[in-house]
Amino acid sequence: MADFGGSDLDGFRADVREWLAANYPASLRANPDAVTAVEQGAAEAEGDVALWKQRMAEAGFGTPTWPKAYGGAGLSRQEARVLGEEMAAVGARNPIGGMGVIMFGPTLLEYGDETQKQTHIPPIVKGELRWCQGFSEPGAGSDLASLQTKAVDRGDHWLVSGSKIWTSGAHLADWCFCLVRTDSTKKHEGISFLMIDMRSPGVEARPILLINGTTPFCETFFTDVKVPKENLMGPLNGGWTIAKRLLQHERQGISGAGQLTPGAQAGAVPGPALQDAAKAYVGVDERGRLADSDLRRRITEHLMDAQAFQLTGLRAAVENRSNSGPSAVSSVLKNVGSQVRQARAELTVELMGHQGLGWEGGEYTADELGATRAWLRGKSGTIAGGSQEVQYNIISKRILGLPEVTQKG
Repeated sequence: MADFGGSDLDGFRADVREWLAANYPASLRANPDAVTAVEQGAAEAEGDVALWKQRMAEAGFGTPTWPKAYGGAGLSRQEARVLGEEMAAVGARNPIGGMGVIMFGPTLLEYGDETQKQTHIPPIVKGELRWCQGFSEPGAGSDLASLQTKAVDRGDHWLVSGSKIWTSGAHLADWCFCLVRTDSTKKHEGISFLMIDMRSPGVEARPILLINGTTPFCETFFTDVKVPKENLMGPLNGGWTIAKRLLQHERQGISGAGQLTPGAQAGAVPGPALQDAAKAYVGVDERGRLADSDLRRRITEHLMDAQAFQLTGLRAAVENRSNSGPSAVSSVLKNVGSQVRQARAELTVELMGHQGLGWEGGEYTADELGATRAWLRGKSGTIAGGSQEVQYNIISKRILGLPEVTQKG
């Protein structure tokens, strides 16, 4: 692995440019979406994408701020920002992502023991394994602490039984980080955090068909699944504290804050830039402006909101210089990011007119069909990772310090 450490940011920038020139396949410059599909788990890495993924993993650039001891690049946040800027300049995208990188890995680095880190972090850094999240249940969504999936101590292993819902990518995942009940006499204090091999006997994932025609979520069933004792992360009955931390990482990841490359727009959907698409579908006036003045105003306001959100996310990331990870501010970013993406999707469908309502058929372009499905899929954004209302409660308590309101009968 190349050594990119050091405090000279200008020198580091030059090193990164040289590394990218030597390692980023030229073929990917014309098709960056191929990398995005791999990063999101929608496709397997092949050809130059596989080569790019391997080179990023070897340099630790897929997880740039993670410790070198586990395969990361060990960069400071400032250096990671420089890396992101230089990658954006050549159109390079990170092929290593998913829940292992966004959510589980950072939590494991904070709460896992050394053996767990040595076992699970390197495969995440290399993009070799997929992880899924076993949190929500049919009767425990916003009130997650009501979960009932049980892990019974059988001496040399845990025996897990129960079910989870909305398990993203469970049918493709290799491992699951899962909340289980290990003490039925307590609520929050009776929950533990387990790592479960999805290939274990008794694990079944059933994909759920969504309104946009995709199946990213699953029902996941655990029937007398044996889990080794060493797969307990953190203390017994201490899973709620770990879960809260992981949810902060999840909300930060869902928001997209601080992860956008320079010049990118929050809430991007397939196709050209929003303003370019508007001109193509709606037309321009004699001054070259979008002909519909009201739509022009609303697009302008959206672009301002998106830019403000991006800059706020970048500022929040810079302020986290201690590498302590996201805070309750992630709830603010999650809510705003979801709203920005939904607004963009709705504007895109609106400006396309009837061409933005296609489901299939040759009369619609790939961008038009993609916009329709992105609009439908985006409706869940204000629910995933905790609803808007849950985030507002967190903001009021942990950021604004407002007192709880109790109902009097």
